[in-house]
Parts: sequence; structure tokens; C-alpha cells
Amino acid sequence: MRQTWRWFGPQDGVGIADMLQAGVEGVVSALHHVPTGAAWTREEIARRQEEIAALPDGSGSGLAWEVVESLPVSEDIKKQSGDWRAHLDNYRESLRNLAAAGIEVLCYNFMPVLDWTRTDLAWRVRHGGTAMRFDLIDFAAFDIHILRRPGARESFDGAIADAADRRFSDMPEARRAQLAGNVVFGLPGAAERFSLDDVRAHLAQYADMSPDTLMQHHVDFLSEVVPEAERLGIRMCCHPDDPPFPLLGLPRVMSTEADYRALLDAVPSPSAGITLCSGSLGAREDNDLPGMMRRLGDRVHFLHLRNVTRETEGTPCSFHEAEHLGGGTDMVALIAAVLEEEEKRRAAGRADVSIPFRPDHGQDILDDLKRQAQPGYPAIGRLKGLAELRGIATALSHPVARAS
Repeated sequence: MRQTWRWFGPQDGVGIADMLQAGVEGVVSALHHVPTGAAWTREEIARRQEEIAALPDGSGSGLAWEVVESLPVSEDIKKQSGDWRAHLDNYRESLRNLAAAGIEVLCYNFMPVLDWTRTDLAWRVRHGGTAMRFDLIDFAAFDIHILRRPGARESFDGAIADAADRRFSDMPEARRAQLAGNVVFGLPGAAERFSLDDVRAHLAQYADMSPDTLMQHHVDFLSEVVPEAERLGIRMCCHPDDPPFPLLGLPRVMSTEADYRALLDAVPSPSAGITLCSGSLGAREDNDLPGMMRRLGDRVHFLHLRNVTRETEGTPCSFHEAEHLGGGTDMVALIAAVLEEEEKRRAAGRADVSIPFRPDHGQDILDDLKRQAQPGYPAIGRLKGLAELRGIATALSHPVARAS
């Protein structure tokens, strides 16, 4: 398992020196400033590589950009409308330029409109730190009363909708504004920021799209770009929906093991694979993460290891970002399944034996509370998670553990 760390670029509050001290082996990054749909040029890619390779004093960091997260898929491609064919051309051009720079792993997602959704970006947990949280009642209050989406009330259980009415009625104006901002925050570091009117306009464009249609568009996208990725030696890997259930009336097609199996069967190339995110998938009680790793592991190219605590039963549910060894996912069993997959790859002579992982998200603790890094991406909270994950992998790899 190769230890990596996400970095949002020079504006990130957690810098190259921080990740070097954390002991990571490689860096996960992207060109967030490049508009979605545009090609990533060799010059911009080289600039990001140079930024990663240097410490603040100008000396070498010894780190390299190893995983792209993310090369965004435009809304036009997802809808197959507008400039989608030009965007496909640009995507293939970006693949060629990344391959020329020696980068082989590319994470992307196929979520319409918003890349992830939380109602709280700094929810206070018992020990005094903060975590990101999705509160289903707060989200329903946003959908019904702030966004005022047509049909919103009918998309929630009656008891949830009634609780959302009461919650919104008692909600101060400042919290209403904060809630709206949190929900539409989207991908941290991204170039776009949506207003409520932007969200409404995007939702209207998906009003008649079924999950089957979106899945077919996903297959069509991969059919267009995967041959080039395979030729270049790039392993693409799709991140799951976050959270893994329908929101805002939008179709969701990457939420379960069955979703991934359908995609992998439709696009059998080894260059079409999975970003197994234990936090996103773990928000559904019917997702068996260790089992998914064992059954789909030969197509897993990247790992996001984090945990969530489901606060309510069923799907959808309320949940918050837990400590890496807390929450509902058995992280020891999951990492054991990852190490088993790596052994299979080693025996088969595959070049991609060591699967890159990163400690995804993390609670803000200690000095994180002053640093104001990207929500979900603190320095110390992620370092704590990395140390715990590293400890599990080291213990399971020990000869005594293997013998048992």
C-alpha cells in the first residue's frame, strides 16, 4: 500500500513540508484552477510537478505527483449536450499530457451537479474537535425551504419532511445562510462555486434523466476515453457517489457494489477501474467494504480510507465523519483485503502491485482548529488517520500476522 496525501496547490493551508513530515510517499493533486472541460496543458502539469518537488526553502522535497484527483468530467459530458464532444477531445488531450509527465493513476467521478454534499463543515464532536456531517433533516430543510425544489417534499419520508419544517422554522437566518453555503460548497479547491440559482438551473437540465440514462452516458464516456488511457498506460478509477444515495432528485449511479459491477462489466478494460472510498460507500449500511475489496479488487486502482458513523437507520441516513478507526467500517478487515489483493497481483506479475491510498478527510483537532485548511483536509487529523492506517498495514504485513 503506497501512502499518499492530497494537496490542493500553493493556496492549501497544509503544505509540502507538512506532508513530508507526515512521512507520505507520494502526492495526490489536480489543476483546480483550470476550467472544467478545458484541456490540461503540459506546461500547467509541469508547474504543479515543480511545486510538489520543492520545499519552501527551495530544496527538493523528494515527493512527486503520483495520482490525479480529479480530472473533472464536465456536466456537458454527463448530459451529452452542448460542447460534450469537444470536452471529450480535451479529456483525451489531458490524458496524453499526463502520461507524458509520467502520471499513471487518475481519479474522477460521475456525480451530477455537486461532487459531494454535507450540511456541516465543522460540526463539533465530543472531544472538542470538528468533523464534517450530513444531517438528513437539515438537508431536507434546505431542499424544501431554501432551494424550494419542485417535488422536494415528496422525495422525503413524511416524518422527515415534517421534522424539516420544524427545523427550518426554528433556524436563525445566519444558520440558513450557512446551511445553503455548506450544501453547495462542492469540491474543495474547485474553480466553480455555485449559487442557488446555478443549482436550480443545473437541476432543471437533469429533470428528465433516469439513472439508466446517466449510467449509459457514463459507459459512453469511458468507451470514448478508455482506449486512449489504455494505450497510454493510465489507470482511471471512478469515485463513488458522496453520499451514496439520491439527492435533489438527481440520478445516482455509483453508490453500490452492483453499480460498480455493472460499469466494470460494460467496460472490461483494466484501465477502467475503481476508487474504493470507504467513507462514501460506508454511508450505506448495505455496502460491505471488505467484501467489495475482495470481489472487485483486481480493478481497484486507488483507495480513500476514512470512516463515517451512521447516526440513523436505513438509506438515506444522517452521518458524520468519524475517526479513521471508528465508524461503521471495519478498517482492519478492509486493509487485510487490500493486502490480499496486493499478494495476488504480486503472484500474477502485475506492475501495479502497490495500491496508492490516502487518509481521506479527517477531524480537525489540536492546531487544525486554528489553521483553517480545506474542510475535511486538516494536517493533524489526517496525520493521525495516516498513522493509524499505517500501523494496521504494518501489523498485518508482519510475519507473525501472516503466519496466523
